[in-house]
Amino acid sequence: MNRYLRLVFIASILFCGNLLTACTKANSENPAPKVESIELLRTSQSWNGEDLPDYPQGRPELVAVKYIIPPGQKLGWHHHVAMNHGVLVQGELTIVGLDGKVGVIHEGEVVVEMVDAIHRGENRGTEPVVLYMFYLSQEGLPLSVQNPEVSIE
Repeated sequence: MNRYLRLVFIASILFCGNLLTACTKANSENPAPKVESIELLRTSQSWNGEDLPDYPQGRPELVAVKYIIPPGQKLGWHHHVAMNHGVLVQGELTIVGLDGKVGVIHEGEVVVEMVDAIHRGENRGTEPVVLYMFYLSQEGLPLSVQNPEVSIE
């Protein structure tokens, strides 16, 4: 190998070594972000403190629903036959129980709804409520049962 090629070869090895060292140093100074797991809630009670029922027997059906509730809107009085919980991603949701209990869920919070207890959700705020709900149900069961005979204002 002539002298010129030897110098180019050595220079290439030194360059690659310096590049590798720089990349390794940069990666150690700026490590890749790590995956985080943050438990938001672990409970056996609904938002109003009532115990959740036992699981029913049979094949489960999991349902996920995105609700958008405009400002000033109220859902009808209803109850759930299956357990469900959700995450409020925008706005502020007020839940009113037929028993008069009121709960306010804020953006980023988790809500566990009541089972077999009449209630309704209200958007008393100025921006739409965006709520993701997850139902732990069974095939054929309704997500909610409307109770139009209730009229409390």
